Amino acid sequence: MKVANPDPWPATPEEAVALQDQLRTRVIAANPRPPEFRTIAGLDSAYDDDGNVAAAIVVLDATTLETVETATARGTTDFPYVPGLLAFRELPTTLAALENLTVTPDLLVCDSQGLAHPRRFGFACHLGLLTGVPTIGVAKNAWGEFEEPAPERGSSTVITIDGDPVGRALRTRADVKPIYVSVGHLIDLDTACSQVLSLTPEYRQPETTRRADHLCRQLLREISATGTTSPH
Repeated sequence: MKVANPDPWPATPEEAVALQDQLRTRVIAANPRPPEFRTIAGLDSAYDDDGNVAAAIVVLDATTLETVETATARGTTDFPYVPGLLAFRELPTTLAALENLTVTPDLLVCDSQGLAHPRRFGFACHLGLLTGVPTIGVAKNAWGEFEEPAPERGSSTVITIDGDPVGRALRTRADVKPIYVSVGHLIDLDTACSQVLSLTPEYRQPETTRRADHLCRQLLREISATGTTSPH
C-alpha cells in the first residue's frame, strides 16, 4: 500500500502544532461516495521508555471478520511525549507498516482520536489525509465532555469540546463502559458508529483494535528482548 510519508517530520512540539493547524481544514467529515467497506484495517502502536516503537496493522474481511492480512514495522522516536501530539511519535512507524501491506483496506480504524481532539486533528485525521482512505478514531478514553449513554448496546451521546460536537460515546456492550468514536477523514459520524458496532460482536473494543493491539505488543516484546529495531 502506497502512502505519503512527509520528510522531514516536525522536530518540535511547536512545529507539530503548526502543522495540525494547517492541515485540519482539509479533513472531510462526510462520505465522498456510498460507503462500501469490504476490508477494514485496525491500526495500533506501542512504544517503550527507550524510544522503540512497534506498529501493527490487521486487515479483516468486513463480513466475516476473518483476518485477511497483517503487517508490522519497527522504528524509533525522540519526539517528546506531549498530549495531543502523539501522532508525531507513532505515525512514521505506522506508515511504514501500511507500506508493507499488499492490499489497500477500504476503511482504517485507529486506536486514537479523530476530530475529538483539542485542535480537531487527532491521529486518525492525520492518517486519513496521508492515505486518502476513510478513517475512524476509536478511543478508550474521551477527550471532551459527554453524558453517559443509556446502558443498552448501540446507545450513544454526543461528545463536545468547547461546545462543538466532535464525536460520540458509543455503548458497544450492554452495561459496559462506552468507547469514543470520532471522524478521522472521508466518513461521516453515523457511518463510523455503524461500522464500529459491526466490529464489536463480542467485546467492548472493535476486533480490528483487539487484534492489532495484540500484534504490536508482541512485536514490542520482541524488540525489547533482542534490542533491535530492524524492519519486521
